[in-house]
Amino acid sequence: MKPGIPKGTRDFTSKELQKRRYIISKLQSNFEKSCFLPLETPSFENLDTLTGKYGEEGDRLIFKILNSGDFLAEAKKKNPDMSQWKSKNITGSISEKALRYDLTVPFARYVAMNHGQLSLPFKRYQIQPVWRADRPQKGRYREFYQCDADIVGSTSLWHEVSLTLLYDSTFADLNIPIEIHINNRKLLAAIAQYASIENQLIDFTVALDKLDKIGIDKVLEEMSNKGIGQNSLQKLIPLIELSGNFEEKISQLKDILIDIEIGQEGISEMEFVYSQVNEIGLTSAELIFNLTLARGLDYYTGTIYEVKAKNISLGSIGGGGRYDNLTGIFGVKNMPGVGISFGLERIYLVMEELNLFPKSTLHQKQILFFNFGDKECLQALKLIKELRSKNIACDLYPEKSKLQKQFTYAEKKEIAFVAFYGEDEINTNTITLKNIKTGAQKNLSIEEIEEFLS
Repeated sequence: MKPGIPKGTRDFTSKELQKRRYIISKLQSNFEKSCFLPLETPSFENLDTLTGKYGEEGDRLIFKILNSGDFLAEAKKKNPDMSQWKSKNITGSISEKALRYDLTVPFARYVAMNHGQLSLPFKRYQIQPVWRADRPQKGRYREFYQCDADIVGSTSLWHEVSLTLLYDSTFADLNIPIEIHINNRKLLAAIAQYASIENQLIDFTVALDKLDKIGIDKVLEEMSNKGIGQNSLQKLIPLIELSGNFEEKISQLKDILIDIEIGQEGISEMEFVYSQVNEIGLTSAELIFNLTLARGLDYYTGTIYEVKAKNISLGSIGGGGRYDNLTGIFGVKNMPGVGISFGLERIYLVMEELNLFPKSTLHQKQILFFNFGDKECLQALKLIKELRSKNIACDLYPEKSKLQKQFTYAEKKEIAFVAFYGEDEINTNTITLKNIKTGAQKNLSIEEIEEFLS
């Protein structure tokens, strides 16, 4: 059997994991400074928990898990006429569970199950893998991590302000220059009403969300193919191509949507968030009003976000928004929520391309003790135990080999120092440390090692 892994998945080397953990540590630090609490949910959920929450396209990308046992026999019992065996008809018979598609719906399910025990507003962060049966490409995988921060139990727009600031502080810590694109689904609903396509809102937003990828001509073609008429398209084009700064765009929208109540609500919310963020000030991010930002997921109801790294063509590295009705599908009404997500995989690619990983992430100050024989090894391991208790990473070469072989091993492992702890060092209670890169060598007492490494 030739070994291999499924498309859209990866193995991670120790170097890659060190870099990923560096990113995660920055995310966790910013989440916890903003008083979000950690949470984890199962890797798979009941299928009916996930379906119907992401739109028709999203539902097709859910990885379904086959039931255990003879699932085909069970399917035949429920649907004996094989001519009726279409995927939608038999899915429930052969699959009752699925890998989670994102972290937001499982979080909504958790809130619905535990809302009586939660202190509201409840703020949680979650960093776990998700799975999508998507076509693999650069920055897009079938298994990847999401890093989410969500707030439920409050309609206050100050949460949108604080989440914008959280994006700013986190990416500033990672030294990634970003644009935070912001819009409001109420504006999109109002635009659909203005163009007389209220019943095709989902078709409109799904197509609009592809604008950056396929361009306006293809977007209009897709809308036309979905049955949106030419009169409606002619009304949409000036809005899609709306230009100017925030104040200019808002002024134009106020005039166009003057008689549409939900549009005026969206404008008011945008003005509040935009003005408060600008008053507080951003560290390095740029806030951009993007009327064509749609976020294709069906559950968004208000503010929506998308974050892009400046000067890099890689798509979004973060996104989110308000979803005031999500827990209602689980029987819990009036539980508003808002959240944002950080794309770990794409953040990694951006940091690699911009060479932003600090050297300390790649090269730990490790020590490899050379092996001079069993007597010396015993004494070395006693010392290694003591050094590890001081949070100094060290190891012992397992075999008594030629020094060159042990040196080669240390170089390949990119270990910072090798330690000579032979008979002379044992008798004088010292260690000889040699820097692998520079060749510099120093004889130190046990007490001096920690200070030397720092």
